[in-house]
Amino acid sequence: MFAGIDEVDWASLEHSYGPADNVPELLRGLASADPSERESALDGMYGTVHHHGDVYDSTLACIPFLMELVADPLVEDRAAIIELLTSIGGIDLDGDDELDPDDEGFEDAANYAMAASAVTAGCEVFLDLAGDHDREVRLVVPLTLASLHSDPVRVLRLLRHRLEVEKDDEVRLACVEAGGRIALRHKDLTPDVVEWLTTVTGPAYCTGLRLGALAQLARCAPAALPHDVVPWVNTMLRRLDEEAAAIAAADPLPASFTGPPREIRAAAVAGLAAPWTADLLRTLHTGLGDRVEDRIALLADQLSRTDRDRRLDAVRMSENLLRTWRGAYDDLVVLLGEQVGDCEPRLADAAAGVLGGLFQLAVPAADALLERVEADPGCWVRSWGEGPARLGPAVMALVRAGDPRVVPVLAGILGQGDAAGDLASSLDGLGTAAAPLAPALCDLLAGVRLDGRLPERATPLLRGLSALRAADLLPDAVPAVLRVLRGAPDHGRELVVGEALRTLTAFGPAAAPAAPELRALLCAPPAGLPPEAGARAAGALWAIERDADAVLPALCGLLGGPDHDGRRAAATVVGGLGAAGAPAAPLLGSLLWSAEPWTRVEAAAALWRVTGDPDRAWPVLRRAWAEMPHARVRVAGALADLSTREADGADRLVDRELLTLRRHNAVGGSTGGHDIFEDERLLALCRRAVTGTP
Repeated sequence: MFAGIDEVDWASLEHSYGPADNVPELLRGLASADPSERESALDGMYGTVHHHGDVYDSTLACIPFLMELVADPLVEDRAAIIELLTSIGGIDLDGDDELDPDDEGFEDAANYAMAASAVTAGCEVFLDLAGDHDREVRLVVPLTLASLHSDPVRVLRLLRHRLEVEKDDEVRLACVEAGGRIALRHKDLTPDVVEWLTTVTGPAYCTGLRLGALAQLARCAPAALPHDVVPWVNTMLRRLDEEAAAIAAADPLPASFTGPPREIRAAAVAGLAAPWTADLLRTLHTGLGDRVEDRIALLADQLSRTDRDRRLDAVRMSENLLRTWRGAYDDLVVLLGEQVGDCEPRLADAAAGVLGGLFQLAVPAADALLERVEADPGCWVRSWGEGPARLGPAVMALVRAGDPRVVPVLAGILGQGDAAGDLASSLDGLGTAAAPLAPALCDLLAGVRLDGRLPERATPLLRGLSALRAADLLPDAVPAVLRVLRGAPDHGRELVVGEALRTLTAFGPAAAPAAPELRALLCAPPAGLPPEAGARAAGALWAIERDADAVLPALCGLLGGPDHDGRRAAATVVGGLGAAGAPAAPLLGSLLWSAEPWTRVEAAAALWRVTGDPDRAWPVLRRAWAEMPHARVRVAGALADLSTREADGADRLVDRELLTLRRHNAVGGSTGGHDIFEDERLLALCRRAVTGTP
């Protein structure tokens, strides 16, 4: 074994940490009789020659020796080496057959291509391992062949054969999964794979395998799924649990057994009837796509099970569904609410966390959330390490749902002198119902120290006072805001000043005592503040006095200035002036060609608002709607406030959005805590644009 390994000039090759002279030792370690040495060597391979999936010249040099290891039946842990080879050879170059040496990253791409070619060329050895004596090898080989072998017809034939002769159900499931992979990689073979998988869903096969075949059908050919797929799946899952419970109940326990009673043990075994059940359900959900009602029914069955792990998986899958697709979710939300009272903290917190991301959509679960909060004051506030305290997920879900019954709980938290980090900044949904909290928030702001921690302490309090329009309630609110506005230290000053100005804007005419301060900011902004602070000061002064002549000169100066953040902020404020901002129309028009996309959007929306004419503004907004999904809320706000009548094609855009099942911001892999809120806000604005109601 390892013939020629010492003839390779490993020191001239590289891996993630430099010269690859330690690689021969790692390769030999993979063949060791000592399990700990083999494990250490495998970790070393992933940590150096295949670090984070990278392929180096040393990785290429390893491939022949790795192939030699997997072909030797005396080597232990060959399955892990096969998985390593599959990862090394499984690179996707996005269909590029040729590499340009002038391209940046050419060397890396060339290494990936050569690795894929080398592993694929050695795939014959994997064909021979499909019937290996080692179960773990048989378990990983099907997917390797489906991913790498150059003759998929031959592989598919082998998989069908192995399914019939293999005795281990999990290995058989791996064959079925590999069939789905072939259908995805080779579209011309999809009909053959669908025919095979459809056969495997029949009664001649075991329950777990039938479910696995259906999941792969969902993955590679969702259109082939029957309309009654959910009842069928639920029946199969219950049968799987019953079969496992029967096995557990029939298994004799020794007299010395000190574990849980037989019925509890049987239920536990039933919950783990198939370790791949959660993966199957996730695959099925992916295949069902926009069949929201079917997916809700599937989740409803899982959330009604006694097994907590099954329900926890369903909670997580529910979150993915809710974030991605629009639908009628009241029944699902009620079931999620039922999990909040479970005695298993992971399940209860996970369900409350999902509900917290739903905002108003969580209302059907409000009673269950309140019951949990009232029964367990320990869940009100959570702390992690040395970080700031935060609202517990159940309390946050009630706050975001706008349930006024949570206000006494919030008052109790504030009574302890702790704003709980995100408490004050989360009150928008409660509105005036949270008015009893205003004195405590105001006292906390009035007493906050004007030091380096002011931004983190004052910002949430300012947001809370904004949400409550506290100046209408308390005469001390404006002085408290002005205190932090004037006393903000250099570190974090921009953040504090910006938030204070937004708060004064929200107070409106009740913030009249702040007008002299705002005029001073307009005339001579302090050093270190960005130009956009001037725009916000102008917005606050307009909200207080409604005097366009007092703010337009400063705003026009920003619109024609060099700072793009200042231009964008000024455009937003000018749009709020309505017809009174008409003198700024020429400057707004010049910004329609800005290189900065959001500046174009804000300028177009403002131009339409101040002129009442969509002729120049609407083409910019329509383009932003198509090219910038996250700008749709802003565009829909203009359409709702103004009119779709003179905006060519606006009606069609709005109607299409209302009929679209996928959420507008369900793009890419990024997610945010306000994604669902923003999408529901978009839908509400679109409905306003259609009905013309305020």
